[in-house]
Amino acid sequence: MKDLLKRGSITILLGTGGVGKTTVAAALGMAGAAEHLNTAVITVDPARRLRDALGLEKLGGRPTKISSKRLREAGLGSGLKLSAMMLDVKGEWDALTQRLVSNPAARERILANPFYQSLTAEFAGSEAFAALQQLYDLHQSEAFELEIVDTPPAAHAFEFLQAPARLMRLLDSRAARWLFTPSLSAGRIAARFAGEAARFVVRELERFAGGNVLSTITEFFAAAAEGIDAIVERLQKTEALLHSPAVRFVLVTTAEADRLRQARDLIDEMKAGGLTLSAIVINRLLDEHTWKEAAGSSGGALNHLAEIPELHNALADEIGARSGVAAMVRNLERYRECALDDIKRVESFARDLPGGVELAVAPEIKAGVRDLAAIARMAEYIMSGAAILKPLAHAAERMGPHPSHSHRSHGH
Repeated sequence: MKDLLKRGSITILLGTGGVGKTTVAAALGMAGAAEHLNTAVITVDPARRLRDALGLEKLGGRPTKISSKRLREAGLGSGLKLSAMMLDVKGEWDALTQRLVSNPAARERILANPFYQSLTAEFAGSEAFAALQQLYDLHQSEAFELEIVDTPPAAHAFEFLQAPARLMRLLDSRAARWLFTPSLSAGRIAARFAGEAARFVVRELERFAGGNVLSTITEFFAAAAEGIDAIVERLQKTEALLHSPAVRFVLVTTAEADRLRQARDLIDEMKAGGLTLSAIVINRLLDEHTWKEAAGSSGGALNHLAEIPELHNALADEIGARSGVAAMVRNLERYRECALDDIKRVESFARDLPGGVELAVAPEIKAGVRDLAAIARMAEYIMSGAAILKPLAHAAERMGPHPSHSHRSHGH
């Protein structure tokens, strides 16, 4: 995994919402700093708990360095160079408009335009666009030796990579410029709706403009005429950066079967798009107790899981007399079954990974990631790759099938 953390490289994390992508981004940032690289993490608006863990009251659109005091308090080297910044979608769009449209009156018309406001707030690729622009500027400045990018949540990981091209098609559409040129009368515009391309453009743009669609879109394209070409040029440069050797893509997922299927699909989609997935991080695989027991046992024994089936016989009288005891035993049996299933599923997934895609696994951190020490612990887990899988798989194999199926068949 250390190959991801090279001087001058960019690590872009992909993943659907709810898999712990922001936490993994912070952990990779910590790992980069531990490799003596001046590291920046660009993140979407993180949970308050993660901001507190980083020791920051708030994150803004500019990098903020983690203080030496906070690092020392966490038992980490005070010389670590780690900064974080929050993705400011609207601010990045507005800043780009300020830079690329020289006429002050035109700038004001764009910023106040309802279509522009909807585009920057609601368009499916607006967050990805803003993240990539901030990344592009940060990389060009050479202020940092390593950048870690936590991408906005998406229904599918590949959406982030598709966003620049989609936005480029929308803003650079000849049909859009042709339709919404102020010199065309409303009647001439209406007459051209019959064209399939025109209908597509109007349908796409109407989703964001709200009421008074034609006038707001017309005004936007008129005011933005000077800047659209520059924006499209920036998008083209960003596309080139995404395909450059400096960029490494990492998918963050969890151990559920459907998530792992999505990971396999993403590898194929990226290959078809000329992009390479460098690594997959399977987050929240088991708990830290199970993880540490496997890591510390030469035989790979998971004694606490092995002992759970014995509870049913040992507490038979209590189970019959007290519903709470029965519920506790069932819960522990489900915990054991899920743990063994996850181990076997991930171990099988690891065997089938194509060459060149690295794998790392990390447990669910007890009590969550609440401080820098927990982030550093997460970084250690990720940097150890998938070495833990072998002892885990060995232990799961020795334990065999889960015996609680027979209990459930008798109504327990």
